[in-house]
Amino acid sequence: MIKLPSGVDINNLIDDIRIFSWQAADILLYYSKLLEDSDGKRNILKNNNVNDPVTVADLKVNELIIKRINEKYKNINWDILSEENVKISSKGFDSKTDWIWVLDPLDGTKDFIQGTGNYAMHLALNFKQKTYIGFVLIPNKNQLWITDGKKTWCEKRDGTRYKPNLLKKNNLQEMTLVTSKNHGNEILKNLIQKINFRKVEIMGSIGCKIASIIRGDSDIYICLSLPGKSSPKDWDFAAPESILKAAGGAVTNLDNQELTYGQTSFQQSGVIVATSNKDTHGSICLQIKKIIEDNAIYPL
Repeated sequence: MIKLPSGVDINNLIDDIRIFSWQAADILLYYSKLLEDSDGKRNILKNNNVNDPVTVADLKVNELIIKRINEKYKNINWDILSEENVKISSKGFDSKTDWIWVLDPLDGTKDFIQGTGNYAMHLALNFKQKTYIGFVLIPNKNQLWITDGKKTWCEKRDGTRYKPNLLKKNNLQEMTLVTSKNHGNEILKNLIQKINFRKVEIMGSIGCKIASIIRGDSDIYICLSLPGKSSPKDWDFAAPESILKAAGGAVTNLDNQELTYGQTSFQQSGVIVATSNKDTHGSICLQIKKIIEDNAIYPL
């Protein structure tokens, strides 16, 4: 059984992060509203990188969450790995502790800018390079997904709770796939066509995609990184994996191996598969791997 660092109670911690998360929601919804105006968009964008934009909202939420954790939990033996801090720091991130918070203050920044509502805040507490507890906040849906490491549930701002509703399908052709629209990936498109899913839903943010699986709106998500190109990072997957795994689903690489965090450049490369059923996940990975190999779609 995993024990939290000395002085930290799991229930109090979840209560605190719940409060911090809804404060973050206020920031994200405020700037989302400002983005509806073209002048607002110019003021909110902090860089001109079309492929990796940063907004004032990213930075404000980043500052809020880190400040709140550090204020509430002084002298606790954990570190905080944040996407925004990695981008701006020249020192890198070198942790000597088993406990690491992994934060993406705004996952789905392109969708946030485009006004689709498919954006999320990710926050996970990892132990020894594996996910333990996690939070995925989807402000536009008034949803905060939480796992205490054993179970997953969703809360609305008024405290209303509801449980996961994972579907249990075994056949790829009967499944609804949720995939990205902001990443032009012809190899992945080819794989999707070969599998011939029942339905394909387009959605931003990995957190939003994984939440759609937990809600029962979709069955599977496939992430395929192109060789030599950028890959998702730890902060993209840590919180989403934590909530799906505790709900009864799974997130692994194509060889059905659990993701490991804190590796070189925080990369999560290759082919990653998320499904709604941990019991059949391995066989689903095998089916996908066979389709890739038989059609020479991707170098394995």
